[in-house]
Amino acid sequence: MSGDTFTFLVGGKAGEGVKKAGGSAANLFASMGRGVFQYDDYPSLIRGGHNFVSVSTATRQITSQYARPDLIVALDARSCETHKGELADGGVAILNSDAVSNGDGVGIPITTEAKKYPNPGLRVGVAGPAALAAAVGLSRDEMEDLISREYKRDLENNIPFAASIYGAVREAIGDRFRLERGDRERPILTGNEAIALGAAAAGLDIYLAYPMSPASTILHFLAKHDRELGVTVMHPESEIAVANMAVGAAVAGARTMVGTSGGGFALMEEALSLAGMAEAPVLCVLASRPGPATGVPTYTEQGDLGFARHYGHGEFPRLVASPGTVGEAFTLAAELLSLVWRFQTPAVLLTERHLSESAMTVDLDVDAAAWAEPVVQDGGDAGGYLRYRDTADGVSPMLFPPSEELIKWTSYEHDETGITTEDGAAIVRMHDKRSRKREALLEHLKGARTVNRFGSGRTIIFTYGSTTMSVLEAVAAGGIDATVVQPVYLEPFPTWELAEYAGTRPIVVEQSAAGQFATLLAEKARVDASAVVKRYDGRPFDPLELAGAIRRAIR
Repeated sequence: MSGDTFTFLVGGKAGEGVKKAGGSAANLFASMGRGVFQYDDYPSLIRGGHNFVSVSTATRQITSQYARPDLIVALDARSCETHKGELADGGVAILNSDAVSNGDGVGIPITTEAKKYPNPGLRVGVAGPAALAAAVGLSRDEMEDLISREYKRDLENNIPFAASIYGAVREAIGDRFRLERGDRERPILTGNEAIALGAAAAGLDIYLAYPMSPASTILHFLAKHDRELGVTVMHPESEIAVANMAVGAAVAGARTMVGTSGGGFALMEEALSLAGMAEAPVLCVLASRPGPATGVPTYTEQGDLGFARHYGHGEFPRLVASPGTVGEAFTLAAELLSLVWRFQTPAVLLTERHLSESAMTVDLDVDAAAWAEPVVQDGGDAGGYLRYRDTADGVSPMLFPPSEELIKWTSYEHDETGITTEDGAAIVRMHDKRSRKREALLEHLKGARTVNRFGSGRTIIFTYGSTTMSVLEAVAAGGIDATVVQPVYLEPFPTWELAEYAGTRPIVVEQSAAGQFATLLAEKARVDASAVVKRYDGRPFDPLELAGAIRRAIR
């Protein structure tokens, strides 16, 4: 095992139950009170291709998967070939001998055993948790309990099949990887699930999305739990429809969130500019994928930072923030939904697949979820209701139907009532009002948590978003004495929090070919990197490899 961690990998074809097998392993480790991080790797194919799930665990909190597994279960020949040579020292590969005749590992006829039961092609995945149960020292009864919890259907066939695999693995390698129990059981959530729950905890009324990986599972999760969470979920015909419907829902008084990836966000930009002019509170989740155009739909990258910070045309207050962990995704979604209502402007929650679709054990701070309350004016004053009243902080009153007052939201430049204007003085007045709102937002953020710091070492490492998880695990795994600095808010950029680092020469870690985050630090905070550690092949950093890169940068 790699230090205090243990990593399990199961691989096979799409449709063989690989994801379920990996999730079962994660649930087993969590039930032992251990920290868990689950990473799913799959191509953009409905069937075929090579799928694998890597689950790393430790008795402490763990924030990334490790690339060198201690136990591999390869259900097909491609899995055997792909992961050949990846085993950690002392690791073991369990191979499906029906698919691999001469692989380097312990051969077990998984397919032959599966064919003794109905639907053998769907059943082979059960071999993953069965083999794991044997290898980590579960008794046969504990193994059967695991299978009963995870594979509730067709237990009369799943149990004997799992028992045959369990027995063969126990006979071949014994209980080689006995694992200690952790302190207590914690829930496992993906980043997208945490975002959905955080927004719901803050009073989300409606979620609109057109499916686009890696944001799609927010739509799936909220649709599955719409009644429990009290959220209306809609799947319109396009991203353009999504964004325009979201503005309309916000105008009607609904706390609204949308989700997409880069291509969909590009289509939404005109409606987000509409939200900027109309001062409509809409929260957009932008879950990045690698590359322009269709890109690489099912992998991870941080190439949309500049795009996210400058979305839309024209000048209006923009708000962009990015969570560094799954737990922070929960609180940040709630916080942003509250802020868009408080300051009546659109916001972007920027994330990437490594956080969106990876799962980890979390301690959720449910009490930290801020309720999103609109500033409502119940009626007009002596001058009547003014939707765009020119206030000291730029934040105007809002009314929602039904109302006896005329309620007017508009995409045109306007006066205080919302009536279209091309008068120069009126244009300046509304520009100045929106600018004051941006200043009010800045003042609010100066009293909020906009930057996270971890550790207190002399070596300074800057990172953001999901790469924070990789850096924290690399520092822990590599025994590196460092201070990790993670700006949570990216627009407005919290220069007031970073002033102490001006003129320093930190290490920057990011997943961008162009080094967008390092450029942002230099431009806005006068923080010039001594080294920029980058990865942009669509895969997240491996903690041990990243620790080595950081050590080389320190020298």
